This record gives sequence, C-alpha cells and structure tokens, in this order.
Amino acid sequence: MKKIISIVAALAGAAALFAANPKNTKANVITVGATPEPHAEMLNLVKEDMKALGYELKVIEFTDYVTPNEALESGEIDANFFQHLPYMNSFNKEKNFHLVNAGGIHIEPIALYSKKVTKLADLKKGAVIAIPNDPTNEGRALLLLQEAGLITLDPKAGIEATPLDIKKNPKGLKFKEIEAATLPRVLIDVDAAVINGNYAIPAGLVATKDGLFVEGSKSPYVNIISVKKGNENNAAVKALVKVLQSKKVKDWVAARYPNGEVVVVF
Repeated sequence: MKKIISIVAALAGAAALFAANPKNTKANVITVGATPEPHAEMLNLVKEDMKALGYELKVIEFTDYVTPNEALESGEIDANFFQHLPYMNSFNKEKNFHLVNAGGIHIEPIALYSKKVTKLADLKKGAVIAIPNDPTNEGRALLLLQEAGLITLDPKAGIEATPLDIKKNPKGLKFKEIEAATLPRVLIDVDAAVINGNYAIPAGLVATKDGLFVEGSKSPYVNIISVKKGNENNAAVKALVKVLQSKKVKDWVAARYPNGEVVVVF
C-alpha cells in the first residue's frame, strides 16, 4: 500500500460485506479506493447522501491502476472506483482475480494530445506517439488512432491490440509504450500522446479543446464501481451506486466538466 496518498473520511457500508474484511471495525463503514480526479471527488461529493442512508465512507486515494485492484482482491478495501470494465476483465484474467462490476457511473473520453501540432494532418511521417502500456488501455489507444484514420489494426486483435497488430501505418508512426500515469509528463518529449481522462484532467488538458482527436461518447469504456465477487448485491454497495447515479452527481459533472471531459452514463 506504499502508493496510497491520503485517507479521506467519508461514507458507509453494510455488515454482510464488511464481515469478510477484517480491516473494518464498524459494520456500517465501507472503504473505497479511487484515483483522485474525478473519482475521489465524486465519492466525497456524496458523503452526506451516504450518511443519510446510515453509512460512512472512507476514501483511499491511489495514483496507479494496479494497487487498487490488488487491495480490493486482498480485502484491504471493500470497493474501488477508477477503472473501466474492459480493464477490470483483463486484470482478472491476467491475475486470476475475482472482481466484478457493481454499477457504471461515467466515461472519461481518452484523446490524442500534442504540444507540437494543432491538427492530425500536421503529424509528420515517423512521428513518435506515446500510448499507455497496460494491455487494455493500450488497445483502447490504438483503436482511437485507428478511428482517427492514422493506422489500421488487425480486426482479430480487438480491445487488447498492441503495436504488433498494426497492419497499415501510412505515416510510419513510432510508438512508445509508457505507464499511463506518466503520459502527461512525457507529452512535451513526443510528437503526440494518447492520455486517459483521469490523468489528462489534473494536467489541465481538456479533451474537446486540446485533443487532436477525441473518443466518442458511445465508448464501451464506462468507469465502474468494482467489488469482490459476491458483494455486488450488498445493500451498502447498492446504496453507493445509487447515490453516485444521482441528479446531484450528474449536475456536478455538467458544471465541473462543461467541455465533456467526463460524461455520465445514467
């Protein structure tokens, strides 16, 4: 748990779920791991709503995509909120984990960003493109580049495509596979980078304003509340999903992200 940045007191949970987690000493406490923005912010936003339902939520912030799933599988936390369904499924397969989807909340459209050009047509031959190095988000990035008309992938590759699955690359683009969290920092050193929303947002990047090409709102990559298998129907988890899928959260997202950096799915 070395990558935990902070623990913020917030909302709650149900006894049946937390009996399985010895870390909890209160039957009405639910501990949720989340990346800071917008996930942890959303959780803290519904603090009073969960309290009104009789629950206390504790939010633990993570800055990577691996530790919160390891913490959930091991019982260190009761749920997490940072990932989309394809990533969770891929993680389960790779690690033999047992995480499930308790409810979809929003999409953070990924986009292709650049500090060197202002439109796709200006990308030169041999341009260096940085993409996430985890299997699911790498595939998502390559599918975005295919949608942008920059490359053509082997149709059999699907959402876990890698640069080895590129069949056509007219511009001879070169790819750097880099940890997703570091992509905003390396943007200045490459010609362009595909960056996930929850890392682009804190870096001050607005997809609809700064992106050379932006993922569509019909994306299957919905950010979800994940729990250990068997806990998805627990009353506390259902309460958490309910307050997150509320008009309060919808209105907050619309006001906080007016340029479509975050799009709710409920």
